[in-house]
Amino acid sequence: MIVTLLTILIAINCILLTLVILIQNPKGGGVDSTFGGQGANQMFGAAKSTDFVEKLTWGLSISLFVLCIITAIIVNSSAGGALGGLQSEM
Repeated sequence: MIVTLLTILIAINCILLTLVILIQNPKGGGVDSTFGGQGANQMFGAAKSTDFVEKLTWGLSISLFVLCIITAIIVNSSAGGALGGLQSEM
């Protein structure tokens, strides 16, 4: 049950990370700076929107890494008991 939940969270995180990366442009003129026209730039400012997207990218990347490590630990601990039982029977 918990592994299924973690797998779903990893999938959602991957989709969001993909979308956030596609918004960015390495030269700073990506979709995020032109999305919404002048209203978005006046409300948030171009620099603030790129900072937000960059922080969101780092946050999603770190959370994906942590979720994968936690899932691997849980799967390994639950499979370790089953494998240990099989090896002792042989």
